[in-house]
Amino acid sequence: MKTSRRGLFKLGVAAASAGIFSSRTQVAHAKKRALKLGVASYSLRNIPRPGAIEMVRALGTPYVNIKSFHLPYETSKAERARARAQFEKSGLRIVGGGVIPIKDNTDDAVKFFFEYAKQCGMPLMAIAPTAQVMPRVEKYVKRYGIAAGLHHHAPEDQHFPAPSDGLKVIKGMDPRVGLCVDVGHTARTGVDVVDAVREAGSRILDMHMKDLRDFTDHRSQCAIGEGKMPVADIFRELIRMGYAGHVNLEYEIEPDNPLPGMKQSFAYMRGVLDGLDRS
Repeated sequence: MKTSRRGLFKLGVAAASAGIFSSRTQVAHAKKRALKLGVASYSLRNIPRPGAIEMVRALGTPYVNIKSFHLPYETSKAERARARAQFEKSGLRIVGGGVIPIKDNTDDAVKFFFEYAKQCGMPLMAIAPTAQVMPRVEKYVKRYGIAAGLHHHAPEDQHFPAPSDGLKVIKGMDPRVGLCVDVGHTARTGVDVVDAVREAGSRILDMHMKDLRDFTDHRSQCAIGEGKMPVADIFRELIRMGYAGHVNLEYEIEPDNPLPGMKQSFAYMRGVLDGLDRS
């Protein structure tokens, strides 16, 4: 029997609401973990903001990185304040925004996104820039005190396919200019993900977590734990280097009904962390 998008949305919100009470214990535990697991709201791109908020809460994490689907760039200062309040009054902590495309190398263009981030309560932006705009980005990082993590998009990214490409451009820049490492895109460049994380070191300011069954095919994305991603080794390396940022689940599949797969992914990641705690 076919279910409409509206029906799937209602089912998802109902499931999320049912899980909120039990997730409170998970939220409290999440704040004590060595790694902070959060959600990139791109995972919920087909879910309107109120439902997306409830689904994040159902996952038992307070941390959310907001994509423009849930807080558009084309909003007024007042609208941004209202949206920010919705997240915060629900007990969520906005830990960043993005991925934000910063490619126009002018003060007006770059300042616009820093103002957006400031008004939305984002301490960090995951950005998709060009090499030419990065000195200007650094200038506004210093002016606003908002960090910028350069995101890479694998072989199809003409600017920054891998984390190593970003490292070359940001070398010597302010430490608040760093990387948003996407482990799925990193794997698709053919490098060892753990080695890439180790090489990036303190320049990693943010992370997008996902899994793939085939590191050569982005269409093979799956719930975390069902693919080939070396999750335990990645987490072990992040803990070893004292990573203080967030590991945000970016679940790009099943956009109309992502919650079941996201819950499965969180359960796996928490299980890995529990295992590392005991080792």
